[in-house]
Amino acid sequence: MISRLKLKAVMFGTAFLIVSFIGFSSALAGLKENEMGPARMAIPILVYHRFGPVVADSMTVTTHQFESHVKYLIETSYTIIPLRQMVDYHLGKRKSLPCRSIAITVDDGHKSVYTDLSPLVKKYKIPVTLFLYPSAISNASYAMTWDQLREIQAFGLFDFQGHTYWHPNFKKERKKLRPPDYENFVEMQLKKSKEKLEKELGIQVDMLSWPFGIYDEDLIRKAVEAGYVSAFTIERCHTKASDPVMALPRYLITDADKGKAFGKILGGPPCS
Repeated sequence: MISRLKLKAVMFGTAFLIVSFIGFSSALAGLKENEMGPARMAIPILVYHRFGPVVADSMTVTTHQFESHVKYLIETSYTIIPLRQMVDYHLGKRKSLPCRSIAITVDDGHKSVYTDLSPLVKKYKIPVTLFLYPSAISNASYAMTWDQLREIQAFGLFDFQGHTYWHPNFKKERKKLRPPDYENFVEMQLKKSKEKLEKELGIQVDMLSWPFGIYDEDLIRKAVEAGYVSAFTIERCHTKASDPVMALPRYLITDADKGKAFGKILGGPPCS
């Protein structure tokens, strides 16, 4: 009698473990297929600058090449997400993101964003974050105008964020200016950019792209004081959950990043 009871208990326990394991495995499989939790976060963020029919300089990616990048991402089942979603996820405001998430950003506000990039953004309905320095907008011959920015804003696919007011090299400015003057200069660059963009475009600006990828603890402190919640560098690696939110890495993309080179970027490791 006791042996039968023991046998039943063992059988029941084994069945319970099997069912529990199957349930756990199913849940885990569902997470792998559909979403990504913080422990598995390793997201590539791409940064482009200029576009055109030919490679005019080291920062130009041909329009054809950019379109091939987008097609490759779609064909290989990447989900191009708004950068804002990635930041919210990083800050704990979102529980998950689609697996194989990737974000696209563009720095500076070059006029080719309007002429070459925006038609492709509209065609493929992909979200793009533009980091702008307002001193150039409607002033420099190479830059977009405020009216052009408002026009592409109506697509509902572009987000506009800060890149300081006139894209200074903070290392050089620190050497030139007295400490109090440098502090005031940094504060002006961060606050004036934010205020101008918010006024002209009616948006919230709380993300920042560091010019030339230059940042330090003092600059981060000033950026946080100015109201920025995240900032981005040009370190070539995937962002992961443990990365500092005010220095998130991005891959600087050039026209040389094609074919296997582009695929290698997507499969790259997180920063150590």
